Amino acid sequence: MNTFTIKDIENFTGIKAHTIRIWEQRYSLFQARRKDTNHRTYDSDDLKTLLRIAYLYHHGMKISRIAALSEPEQNQLSLEIAVAGKSSLLPVNELIAATLDYDHQRFERIFYSQVLHLGFEKCITGVIYPFLEKIGVLWLTGQVIPAQEHFSSSIIRTKIMTAIDGQPMNYAAAEHFLLFLPEGEFHEIPLLYVQYLLKKQGKMVTSFGPNVPLADLAPFMQAKKVTHIYTHLLTNTTKAAMNGFARQLSELYPGVKIWLAGPQTRLLTEPLPPNVEIANQLLAVSC
Repeated sequence: MNTFTIKDIENFTGIKAHTIRIWEQRYSLFQARRKDTNHRTYDSDDLKTLLRIAYLYHHGMKISRIAALSEPEQNQLSLEIAVAGKSSLLPVNELIAATLDYDHQRFERIFYSQVLHLGFEKCITGVIYPFLEKIGVLWLTGQVIPAQEHFSSSIIRTKIMTAIDGQPMNYAAAEHFLLFLPEGEFHEIPLLYVQYLLKKQGKMVTSFGPNVPLADLAPFMQAKKVTHIYTHLLTNTTKAAMNGFARQLSELYPGVKIWLAGPQTRLLTEPLPPNVEIANQLLAVSC
């Protein structure tokens, strides 16, 4: 069973630890367990409860009123607030709960409801990306096990790949994008989403997927006229490695426009080569 510290709960709910302790004592909404060190710990059910309570609290409801509601009543009120205010916080929290429970049906139901409500692209950027950010922090801190992270990522990849297949390929396009993730990079969802966006824009797109050594690009680059290269970098690296990667790509393909995206691009401290640009937002990828 997953366990969380009170600091973890604070980070994910936005509720101060001191406030959580007061709620626990005054309203008996949950009951933290104690380690041998007497530090509070919380389980997955506690996290789900607190995420729901925090959602209502952040939308202006007093804790005394929340505590007086049953769980079904809290859920119903949360749904009403989400529909009225078009908030993405509730579906993000619901996706986390479905992930913790390995509830495939519930995960898909939430995903499809958000696609219908927001449209596919806003669902990905406004719900799925915040969800992945939270899951990523949970995974990094050991609060979500790899199986849970793989569970949710697999569903999301499948949905984006289905959307990609639904877009016709423009084989006559003047611009040809080659997408890949470099060796050691396995976080494919941002790459898949860019593939979807580019196909929708009528571009010719080829994706090599994750964990691709730069040497593996060469035969394709020689055989096909590629006008753009795009890669997305999430895995921790160093400034030297990041700057070296940008230089190497530029030197290998000086006549190709190269887009670098992802949080690791913040490490680029050297002046960029003339054919290299940073795509700070996925939606900024255009020609």
